[in-house]
Order: sequence, then structure tokens, then C-alpha cells
Amino acid sequence: MMEIPLSGNTRTSSLVRILVFLHRQRKTGTLSLMTPSWTKKLFVHTGDVIFAASTYEDDRLGEMLLKAEKISVEQYDRSVEILKKSKKRQGAILVELGYLTPKELFWGVKFQVKEIIQSLFLAEDADYTFSDGELPAQEVITLRMSMGNLIYDSVKRIDNWTRIRREMPDTESALGLSSDPLNLFQDIELSAEDKTILSLIDGTKTIKEVLKASSLASFQALKILYVLWSLGIIEPAALPAAGGAKAARPQETDMKMTLSDILQPHAEEDDTLIQRINDMYAKIDTLSPAELLEAGARPDSETISKNYYRLAKEFHPDRYFAIRDDSVKAKLTNIFDAITKAYNLLKSDASRTDRDRPAMAAAAKETALEENARAEDQFRQGIEEFKKGNYWGATENFRYATKLSPASSIYWSYLSLSFSKMPGMLNDAEESLLTAIKLEPRNANFQANLGLIYLKSGMKKRAIGCFEKALRIDPANIKAVKGLQQAELAAGRDAIGGDTSGDHTGTN
Repeated sequence: MMEIPLSGNTRTSSLVRILVFLHRQRKTGTLSLMTPSWTKKLFVHTGDVIFAASTYEDDRLGEMLLKAEKISVEQYDRSVEILKKSKKRQGAILVELGYLTPKELFWGVKFQVKEIIQSLFLAEDADYTFSDGELPAQEVITLRMSMGNLIYDSVKRIDNWTRIRREMPDTESALGLSSDPLNLFQDIELSAEDKTILSLIDGTKTIKEVLKASSLASFQALKILYVLWSLGIIEPAALPAAGGAKAARPQETDMKMTLSDILQPHAEEDDTLIQRINDMYAKIDTLSPAELLEAGARPDSETISKNYYRLAKEFHPDRYFAIRDDSVKAKLTNIFDAITKAYNLLKSDASRTDRDRPAMAAAAKETALEENARAEDQFRQGIEEFKKGNYWGATENFRYATKLSPASSIYWSYLSLSFSKMPGMLNDAEESLLTAIKLEPRNANFQANLGLIYLKSGMKKRAIGCFEKALRIDPANIKAVKGLQQAELAAGRDAIGGDTSGDHTGTN
């Protein structure tokens, strides 16, 4: 993918290209866009836009709710009147006055964030800069939307004919499906009209011919092409070779199968899918290319293509953005890379020999060594940030280390430690440490640290159980000895004070 400068102007680097680049690079930081009238910020976490802020007055929550007809002008004015006299947020005031329910406020904030983001796609001339690093510490309502759908919904708002013609290829240019499966199988809910236009793309028809073949009005059809172009789903068809020979394009059966896979609805995430991801990840280094593609001992070209498109869609890492477990996302990326390498090897007749297995094993080993080195580097950076007291930054480093090397218990342990230093993150600290314990169940320090998390959360019985388990593993573990004393002392004080509430049901 082409490198995008981290500062510049949207006239030379479109917002779509910037966001796709940040998404592919799994960046975390703040993208600021500025005009003489406003500054708007997008907060990006591991490549996904999760929140937005704006200095533009019309982007404020009250104005958004008013335009969305969720509150009346009288209710708006009353909330502003109270807002000027107090330091409360307008959303909280609207709930206190009974104008909104908490659920409606939650919807309103997410609506506000999405509107701010989508408004930026209409700005043709804005300076931008991306700053790597920690995000604001205050709690925000996170936007849970795939990058593909976010770009799709936003670009569809663009109605500027001049801009569309300027950014699209000439109408005499032929278009084909992208050669990059990362573009093809994004989590995007295409409309029926989008699918109709997409079905006309065959690698030979020009834009003008697609518009003519469509039953839609020319501008409507061109706009759909523009959306698909912006998302990277379609791209310029290969130019004719020297001497006028017809350009090499994917086989017709390949394109038909790819299109069929794109148009099929996405399967919902379930426990069976997670298990399949784990099973596939566990064996990618031991399978031959044919075995990886589930294609049999002597697969033909059609079977190779058909199975690759099916597996590429199933294990596309961008389609499971809602999975909270970062180790699952890291596994998906590794699986996707492995099946792509297998596909490229099998498409060449010369590669269908016994040397496939050592070639794949060597490539996988090289990739693993590179990722382990990167993980170790992220871990060292996390230690440095932790020592400085920058727990947010340390968390990001440790989290990335677990992505690159999800089987390292020490990375998960330090991720838990950094979470435990941040307000309101004890649940995350608990989950990370439980992952470390699953990887290394006989580690007494991990059990003792889990006990400290439960003790900090007020769950004294659970804490005592963890400390006792740590001492069964290592009777001399000082951390467990001291923790058990503290927990038993706290439990004794509760008993004297008549506290019969017991442990909470979860951490806070």
C-alpha cells in the first residue's frame, strides 16, 4: 500500500486514503483536520476511529439533537440556560430534566460522533496532521463501526459532480475488481443498487460502458462507482501489453467467484467461528499450501481460486472489528497472510511440488521471527513508558506486543499490570491476567497478582482463593503471603462490622 504522509492537505491526500492507511497500519493516535472555521479531531485506536471532537458550534450535542428532532427548541433553550449557570454537561442536563432517557442520550452521543466524522468527508480543502500516541484519558462512548462501513456511509454523502469526476479515472478507463483481497472482503453492507453496478465490473468494460449498461441515472451510477472506487473494491484494469496484446487479467471464473463471495451476506460471529479461528491458527505452520486452502492433494485452478476466496472472506481481519479479544484479531491477520501465500504458490504449476511445505514453513518461520522481534521491541517500549508513569502509552505498547506474540504470558501479565494502574480498567486487568494464567497456569506470581486485583475490587473471597492457590504452587511466594494477610484482615474487619454482602459479581 502506498505510504501516506502524516501531515498535509486533503486536496493532495484524500481523507479516505488517510483513514485506510491508518487502518492498515493499525495506528493509534489523533488525526486533526483544520480549516479557518474549525478544528475537528478523530481519535484512532489500532486503526479504528472510535471518537470525534469538533470546535464547530453546529457540531455540539444540543444542536445535533435538535436537528435530529430528539428535543424541541424550548427544551434546547432550557438546557442551555441551565448549562450557563452550572458546569454540567448538556447531555446530563437533558436527562435530569426528563427530556431524554439515558438510552436516548447514548444514541445521541454516537449520532454526534458519526455526524462529525462524516462531515469531514465533505471538506475538500483542510490541513491535517496525525499524532501517534496516547488518546485522551477521559471516558468516551466508543463508536463501534467498521472502517469499511464508516467510509461507505460517509462517501455516499458526497454529491459534488466536479469532485467525483476529478478523483475518478477518465470515463474511457476500464475497471476491474481489486487484486487485493483486503479491499474485496471488507465489512460493508452494500445496497441492492451497489451490487447491481458491481456485477457489471468485469475488467473490460469502461466507466462509460458501465454507465450505459446500468438502468440507473448516469450520475447515480457514477456516484456508486465513486464509492466503490474510494473503498478500493474496484481499481483500474491492467493496461494492454506492448504491441497491442490483450492485458493479462484474472481468469473469468476467478472474477465470477470473487464477485459471488463479495455479494454474499456476512456471517455473524459466534462461538463456532472463534473455535475455527483458534483451530486454524494452531496449525497454519504445519500445513502444506493445498492443506491450508482445504483443496485436496491435486487441486485444479478453479478449486484453488474458489477455496481461497471463501477462506479469504471467512478470515478477513477487518470483518471482525467488534471482537474485543486482541489475540483473536492477531490470529486472523496471521491466518489471512498464510492463506494468501498459499494461494500465490499454488497458482503457479511449478510450485505444486513437495517443496511447497518447506517453502511455506521457512516463510512462516521468518515471519514469526520478525513478529517476535517487533513484539519484544514493543514490550521494551512499554516497560519504559510504565516507568515514566505513562500507563496509557505502556498499555498500547503491551497490547501491541500481545497482538504480535499472543502466546507470550509475560506480555499479557504486563498488560494487566498497566491496566491496573488506570482508573476504571480493573475488568481489563482481570481479563488480561486470566489470559496469562491460561497460558501459564502454574505461575504463582500471576495467581498472586490476580488476587491483588480482586482485593482492590473489594472481592476478598476471590482474592483469598487466588493467594491460596499461589501458595500451593509456591509456598514461599512473598506477594501471596502478604496479600493473603491483607485479604484475611479485611475480611475480618467486615465480619466485625457486620458486612454480609459478600463479594461483588464483577470487577469495576
